[in-house]
Amino acid sequence: MAPKYKLTYFDLGGLGESIRFLFHYGGIEFIDNRVSMADWPALKNSIPLRQMPLLEVDGKVLHQSVAISRYVGRLVGLAGKNDLEDCEIDAVVDTITDFRLHFMKHRFESNPEAKQALKEKLEKEIKPLIFGQMDLWAQKNNGYLALGRLTWADVYFVALIVSFMLSEPELLENYPNLRAMQQNVLSIPRIKAWVEKRPKDVVQ
Repeated sequence: MAPKYKLTYFDLGGLGESIRFLFHYGGIEFIDNRVSMADWPALKNSIPLRQMPLLEVDGKVLHQSVAISRYVGRLVGLAGKNDLEDCEIDAVVDTITDFRLHFMKHRFESNPEAKQALKEKLEKEIKPLIFGQMDLWAQKNNGYLALGRLTWADVYFVALIVSFMLSEPELLENYPNLRAMQQNVLSIPRIKAWVEKRPKDVVQ
């Protein structure tokens, strides 16, 4: 009997969307348990580490978005073929996480002066360094971020970047190979079908 999967995350894209992308890519059925912001305070104290996403696999609860994405990436055949390849994929995802942390720090800074300083650092230092390197990776890897083929790192990046582009629609403007990689992922039939049918009444 096939395992039963239940993903629990907010009613939006964010850190849960890469997991949804991967399940749909692999044609694996799962319960997409969406938690509203109104319901989160009552639920929060019952959640390990007080954060989501969570993935239940036959009742066993897994934590942390990257670890879950890595697990599902293996399920659907988008992991490395050996430890060295897995390390290359992990390094790409860690690089994406580095950018996400800088981006979110700027997004949620409430002090106007500090926010402006973080924005300047993001635009002048962080993004050129990280996206510049990632653009080169995509260029040399046949339109993907690692190993010359589609991996879960590509899916993770594309699913996550949608949330960033809500406030920064031109985020990839100067990075043509990243834009091409994004289109490579979004054109995959099962992912394309999911993007077309996913809830549109919530922030993706």
